[in-house]
Amino acid sequence: MAEVDPPRVGGILLAAGGSRRMGRAKQLVTFEGTTLIRRSAEVLEASQCDPCTVVLGALAERCKEELAGIEINICINDHWESGMSSSIKAGLTQLLQIDPQIEGVIITLGDQPHITAAILDNFIAEYRRIRPAVIASEYNNVIGVPALFSSLMFDSILKLEGDRGASRLIRAAGDQAVTLNVPEAAFDIDSPADLVSVGETNT
Repeated sequence: MAEVDPPRVGGILLAAGGSRRMGRAKQLVTFEGTTLIRRSAEVLEASQCDPCTVVLGALAERCKEELAGIEINICINDHWESGMSSSIKAGLTQLLQIDPQIEGVIITLGDQPHITAAILDNFIAEYRRIRPAVIASEYNNVIGVPALFSSLMFDSILKLEGDRGASRLIRAAGDQAVTLNVPEAAFDIDSPADLVSVGETNT
């Protein structure tokens, strides 16, 4: 009997926002010697996600410079100010143009620096094992991203509006969603105080 190829799962890195709470482009903030956007893109590139794209918006050209040398697709969301959902839709649309046969997609953020390629690969392994509609991260009594959405959810993703993003889809999946314990997702960088808390100055 011929072997069946495992389902392909793409990856979307959301890095289009204006970082109002940070007061400057969060994507370009340095964490442990590397900008957040480059660090997150390298993680996605190193994972089993394929194809992958980075969705840019605010300071897109400067962010592109930070991605030099990383083999990852770039998607420019001209409507990034309308909310995170527009970036999710833009990223998924591009991935489906690249590979219409992908069976799932992982949505990850640029401000969770403790997320690793191994963590993302755990999502893919769990999806290949039980094929749920959604696999979300669970941490500190929060259900969120990174999260994997199967192709069953693609139509719903493409109908998203506003700034609620993936959280609405996770809730809508109900008992079709499962979770993985990802304590590393609990730390994100939203403000200068978050950097100070881990000893980063970023002056």
